[in-house]
Amino acid sequence: MDAAAACQLYLITPPAFDPDAFADVLAAALDAGPVACVQLRLKGPDGTPMARDAVARAADRLRPVVQGRDVALIMNDDPALARETGCDGVHVGQEDAAYAQARRAVGADAIVGVTCHDSTDLALEAAEAGADYVAFGAFHATGTKQPKTRAEPSILEWWSTMTTVPCVAIGGITVANAPPLVAAGADFLAVVAGVWDHPDGPAAAVRAFDDLFRRGG
Repeated sequence: MDAAAACQLYLITPPAFDPDAFADVLAAALDAGPVACVQLRLKGPDGTPMARDAVARAADRLRPVVQGRDVALIMNDDPALARETGCDGVHVGQEDAAYAQARRAVGADAIVGVTCHDSTDLALEAAEAGADYVAFGAFHATGTKQPKTRAEPSILEWWSTMTTVPCVAIGGITVANAPPLVAAGADFLAVVAGVWDHPDGPAAAVRAFDDLFRRGG
């Protein structure tokens, strides 16, 4: 999951799905165009964490689909489970495991990303600690979770001029509203509903994002 000159797609799974049925949908999406990574983020109906064994089963079902296509699989929130299920890394929020704890759990070679909301201070702290990427957002309203902050594209511009650590833009991103984020310097766009709920289907959404990235926004 290396940052490149062009922006890349960072897929996040829907908050709820049947792993067996979703595996085929995910495979078709990954086959439609370049994807940097897939984050497994499962939540209960009220936004609470899903049972750990259910997340582990989903990871076991999706891991060969993702890694078999040379795409990184990232576990949300749980560094120990990321290690146990053979994921390529973990993404932690400010209320989850601290970066140092996450790094110890997954090892030096795994990916560790950190949510930084709209805070350059949090992002610099994470980058200095060794985070592989920082995530800013939410840039748009999202039905996936209640965002704690709203971020502006200017934070991406500032970050891209100040450091080489990759940044991820997240929050309500679609093909239609993504161009300003690409132009501002986002290395990755984290997308949920903008792919899975696309009117022409997830594969069409992946192709549309790829076309957008090739045009540079």
